[in-house]
Amino acid sequence: MKGDVIEDAALLMDQQDSVATALEDLESGRVLNFDSGKIVLADRVPFGHKFALGPIERGEDIYKYGAVIGRATADVPSGTWVHTHNCESTRGRGDQEETK
Repeated sequence: MKGDVIEDAALLMDQQDSVATALEDLESGRVLNFDSGKIVLADRVPFGHKFALGPIERGEDIYKYGAVIGRATADVPSGTWVHTHNCESTRGRGDQEETK
């Protein structure tokens, strides 16, 4: 499997990613230690969902797999669940190619 496992609880696919993926349901307040530091989860993160590894500003690209998967629609603090309420997909959206 490509990627780094964080405490058997999350998967970081690429070192430049701004999010990791939960490998189990993760509770708010859980502390996860990884190579570049530690993160305290600000939200409950369901299995298979993403959380921010550091602060992501509104309008900033969100990286997973070493590639842009979306853009933050709001400021996303470190440890926050990343989903449709604070991220919009940019994949396959020709209407957003020139918005940066």
